[in-house]
Amino acid sequence: MTSLHSTKKIVIFASGTGSNAKKIMQYFSERSDITVVYVLSNNSGASVLDAASEMNVPSDSFTRQDLYESDRILGLLKKIGPDLLVLAGFLWKIPAEIIAAFPNKIVNIHPALLPKYGGKGMYGHHVHRAVLANKEKQSGITIHYVNEQYDEGQTIAQFKTGVSVADNIDSLVQKIKKLEHKHFAKVIDNLLSEQ
Repeated sequence: MTSLHSTKKIVIFASGTGSNAKKIMQYFSERSDITVVYVLSNNSGASVLDAASEMNVPSDSFTRQDLYESDRILGLLKKIGPDLLVLAGFLWKIPAEIIAAFPNKIVNIHPALLPKYGGKGMYGHHVHRAVLANKEKQSGITIHYVNEQYDEGQTIAQFKTGVSVADNIDSLVQKIKKLEHKHFAKVIDNLLSEQ
């Protein structure tokens, strides 16, 4: 029956190794109804670009100027016409004109239970360090829509993990990565299947 419906298209933005991006590409690689059509990175040396080429997904890198001072990225996105933009470890703020062009079509994953430990500068180890310093009993991930403020868009889903006194940054990173890899692609799948 998929022939009646056109394929839903995902564009992924990532800044680094892209372990979440890889999982998402793998998850949808055998699907005809939903597909990752493009990977964009603000880091020309990011290994996520190698992962994209291994999976035959077109990819490109861009500069700060491309994103904030030109229409290059917005123009590319309008040409592609994605159903969802997925930020998978992407550290720059999405410009207002891209948010306006794709309302409720941009999602991000954050390695903590928002609204705690969100906002500018709260990413990666900075988040985990703060969680451990405050002796939190649990942490987790938040998948949320992107608006013009860091980490303040509407929450789509949260998944939790316990934090023990024995945990350090490395062990907490492992727990959070496990949650991300288990849930992010599934949540994206549900979002696009409901559209």
